[in-house]
Amino acid sequence: MPSTSRRVNRLTLREQVLENLRDAIITGEFRAGAALTEMDLAERFDVSRGTVREALRTLQNAGLVTGGPRGAQHVHTPDEREIWEVYRVRAALEALAVREVIASPQHADYAEQLRQALPTDQPGQTFVEALNVDLAFHEQLCLLSGNQTLLASWKRLEDQMRIVLLSSGRAEPLELMGRAHHLPIVDAIEAGDLDEATELVYRHMDVAADQWSSDWRQRTS
Repeated sequence: MPSTSRRVNRLTLREQVLENLRDAIITGEFRAGAALTEMDLAERFDVSRGTVREALRTLQNAGLVTGGPRGAQHVHTPDEREIWEVYRVRAALEALAVREVIASPQHADYAEQLRQALPTDQPGQTFVEALNVDLAFHEQLCLLSGNQTLLASWKRLEDQMRIVLLSSGRAEPLELMGRAHHLPIVDAIEAGDLDEATELVYRHMDVAADQWSSDWRQRTS
């Protein structure tokens, strides 16, 4: 199992273990399906198995860890249904964000901020690097909506998104993560065209869901 280390901080042991495990999962250090053994993790973090067990229970409640027979636990592996559900919820949240941004008197300024947050398609960029930029753009859209409940809902969904995307095992970015697939959304927001911007958000999420569900079918066939 890959090593994970963090600097000493003021968090409790349980919180530190929880943070380490969560980070390892959402960055792809622990891939979907990876076994999470209490004894191994306790030795790695130099804590009791009870502390690890509490952290794993929290992650299981959050949908990042899946329990199995005789207490075996693994990093959650999303199925095709879950992939489509995640993207449908994302589409609904981000379509609402678009509505809020366009309705704002500052929508032109917000469009410029979104333009600055667009993926830059840098040569040699890894999948994880591109993923971070991609998700940061979508988070910025939700942030600019000014709707804190919407943003909190999106943030709660983010870990599931990362598991879905990292479960593919890809090393290089996909075209759909690039600037060209996001720029039309910003252009429509800047123009104040709510119908077009909303349609583009839903289309973007449908394309992404189709891509990742296709990957899932290939892995499981």
